[in-house]
Amino acid sequence: MLRDRGKLKWQGMFLPEHIQALKELNWNQSQKKQPELDEQQLQRMEETIHEAMAYNVPICFTYYQKGDFHLLIGRVHYADTQQQALRIVDFHGDRHTLKLTDIIDVAPHE
Repeated sequence: MLRDRGKLKWQGMFLPEHIQALKELNWNQSQKKQPELDEQQLQRMEETIHEAMAYNVPICFTYYQKGDFHLLIGRVHYADTQQQALRIVDFHGDRHTLKLTDIIDVAPHE
């Protein structure tokens, strides 16, 4: 039976700089680009946020941060127009701040 060590036999030939460069390349390739929203999408999101604030209902935010998409469900606590951000309280009572430019999609939570 042939027992191959796989990557282990080549590991000694890699310099630390090579390993770091490969990790950075992997990370850069796995990054997603932030989509650009058109006027209709922005208008729909604005209406959903205003309605959720008026009736204090939870909404589902999809936002872009550090090269990936994230999901947050909670109630809008405060709209900070000066910093262009929303302050959101999730179901655990934790507070989050989302920049308006990072928000990709908003939908009512059911």
